[in-house]
Amino acid sequence: MASIVKGAVPSPNIWNAPAVYELENHAVDPDRRVESAMRALRPWTGATVLDIGCGTGYHLPALALEASSVIGVEPHGDLAALARRRCARVPNVTVHTAAAQEIPLPDHSVDVAMARWAYFFGPGCEPGLAELSRVVRKGGAAFVVDLDATRGSFGRWFQATVPTYSPEAVEAFWARQGWSRQELDLRMVFERRADLEAVLKIEFAHTVAKAAIRETEGLELAYPNILRWRLF
Repeated sequence: MASIVKGAVPSPNIWNAPAVYELENHAVDPDRRVESAMRALRPWTGATVLDIGCGTGYHLPALALEASSVIGVEPHGDLAALARRRCARVPNVTVHTAAAQEIPLPDHSVDVAMARWAYFFGPGCEPGLAELSRVVRKGGAAFVVDLDATRGSFGRWFQATVPTYSPEAVEAFWARQGWSRQELDLRMVFERRADLEAVLKIEFAHTVAKAAIRETEGLELAYPNILRWRLF
């Protein structure tokens, strides 16, 4: 059984199906809109970058091409081990098995922190946000990328799977925290139909996934997201 850091919020997709989630990572945002939006606010060339909830480390090598140092934090021990293996030959990447609530870094040591579809879901995440305030230095930025559950088929399928999720409560939470937001119209584009269907099956409840597969034609999905950020 994998070692899980205390306080970790379970992730039912990547924790249970990392190989399928790898396909999802590969499919998401071929237009690189997330990256462009973050860069416009705070580039990371020569910076120290923190990837919170880095999973198997999918984004770490690309970040390391420009950043001076990249740190991945992942609470699932097996996934963190995969991230270390992926980056074994990338000298400026370090991966810690740790939670967002207890980041093992000194105060004010990070220029850019980012979490893509990981941890910062709204009420209850205040300890993780406090850690960002501790580790990000003046002139830095923190980014959170997450699904917009109020838009499109993807949002509708998500709300059918997690009926207790309240987009209104989440928006109120972020407004209280003083973060800014930008809607992003992303896409997922797959190479094979089987991969698209496998991803829908790990993202949604069984009956919802079956309906989503029936509704979706071809190899592409609209994926409405929100980029949230704070400048320090």
